[in-house]
Amino acid sequence: MTKVGKPEQMIVNGKRLDGRELEQFRPINIEVGILKRAEGSAVFKFGSTYALSAVYGPRELHPKHLQDPQQAVLRCRYSMAPFSTTERVRPGRSRRGTEISMVLNEALANVLFFEDFPKTGIDVFVEILQADASTRCAGLNAASLALVDAGVPMKDFISSCSVGKVDGKIVLDLFGLEDNFGDADLAFATIGNKDKIVLMQLDGIVKKEELLQMINLAKKGCSEIYEKQKQALKEKYKTGEEDVENE
Repeated sequence: MTKVGKPEQMIVNGKRLDGRELEQFRPINIEVGILKRAEGSAVFKFGSTYALSAVYGPRELHPKHLQDPQQAVLRCRYSMAPFSTTERVRPGRSRRGTEISMVLNEALANVLFFEDFPKTGIDVFVEILQADASTRCAGLNAASLALVDAGVPMKDFISSCSVGKVDGKIVLDLFGLEDNFGDADLAFATIGNKDKIVLMQLDGIVKKEELLQMINLAKKGCSEIYEKQKQALKEKYKTGEEDVENE
């Protein structure tokens, strides 16, 4: 399979290669409650990046030696489907999958009321069905919505997006070419449309003023994501109410 080489320019006349403005998201699509056999589920899409999350629990944790008598145990698992990229992903656990699983676990731990469910486990699965950059951000958004759908008590949900430096410009929501050949990328997440940051991972070298610009743009992006998440939940429960009325 032929690999795509680095374009000579990724920003031409103020436009990115996919036609977007510098501070514009790809099309965002959200669905909540799509898996009947999971207690909570959600899909979150940034353009061609497609993340599916399923939640099980709180439920009694087995084996019992893993239980915490004081609180619930959160277990996140991030993985990529073998067909999710242009080159087949090897099935099973990977170092990258393990690292991102830990990132998701640490971020989500900021919003859950663990002490309400001693001796239980909350399992959060995130599967990337199609990858075109920003997969951990899409996965975190999907997981947060799936937890809400499962009825797990939360302080608020988490909103996440990526920003980066491409051709010397700061841009929002990187897609594949920008992620592969850009100067830097930052995965970012906040709680409840507020300034509390629960994820900030920078890959690349930027100046202090560029980093501050990236953070400000990421906060703005997370705020936009938060509103879309709220709207998706409203639509889901609105549909549920209509179904009850029609019975």
